[in-house]
Amino acid sequence: MNKLSDSYKLSNGVSVPCIGFGTWKMAEGKEASTAVKEAITMGYRHIDTAAIYKNEASVGRGIFESGIDRNELFVTTKLWNDDHGYDATLKAFEDSMTKLGLSTIDLYLIHWPNPLKFRDNWEERNAESWRAMEDLYRAGKIRAIGVSNFMPHHFEALMKTANIAPMVNQIRLFPGFMWKETITYCQEKHIFIEAYSPLGKGVVLASPIIVEIAKKYGKSPAQICLRWSLQMGFLPLPKSVTTERICENAHVFDFILSDADMAQLTNMENLCGDGKHPDESLF
Repeated sequence: MNKLSDSYKLSNGVSVPCIGFGTWKMAEGKEASTAVKEAITMGYRHIDTAAIYKNEASVGRGIFESGIDRNELFVTTKLWNDDHGYDATLKAFEDSMTKLGLSTIDLYLIHWPNPLKFRDNWEERNAESWRAMEDLYRAGKIRAIGVSNFMPHHFEALMKTANIAPMVNQIRLFPGFMWKETITYCQEKHIFIEAYSPLGKGVVLASPIIVEIAKKYGKSPAQICLRWSLQMGFLPLPKSVTTERICENAHVFDFILSDADMAQLTNMENLCGDGKHPDESLF
């Protein structure tokens, strides 16, 4: 990867720009629309949102106000936990499309595999949602379909009835935190891995290891984390509403981390805890 618009290729041949602009916790309204517009102006071509972020309308506004040709952008949104099931998924998708102001979506994901609301029948609900997503994919309304926060047993359950394999798994990944079993499974099954919270919610940026490596390369700790993700073959989704940091996160293509530094980052202590286990989350 040599520039922000360079792309990975999914299993169905669809290209996805190598760094996504995350919008989690961006407030609906001017904050989200301005940040998205600025990111696009700076060269980002991949925008990631979700129904639960409650900012799809503002993300869509930012896309529109950027003036960019829709075909140049890759836009992702996600199905929230309360809307699992065939009909509910179709309605949720249309609601997201209306808010975004788009006629097609590039990537649609099941956000979590085992919602509290459907804990007693999560396999059946996932199967129904996936069937709806397959139908939307075949109809040309979605260019690629995938999941988020899925572990191997969730995939195995889904594939009992799926006709199309997930193309993406978006999971929590940053230096010191690796879902090793899940990563290995996805790589073996040709399911592409996207990394959310690639900066460890900011906590890992103060790690002495990352700070020292950043000094060595003359880069910021955030740039080191993003470069690590790219060299691991992941697609990072950094989020910021600060112009300086949006710009900084895009400039990670003019250096290469050594094998020794990559190993040190990969094997460093986990500073952020294990996060929410998808089978134990209370939402």
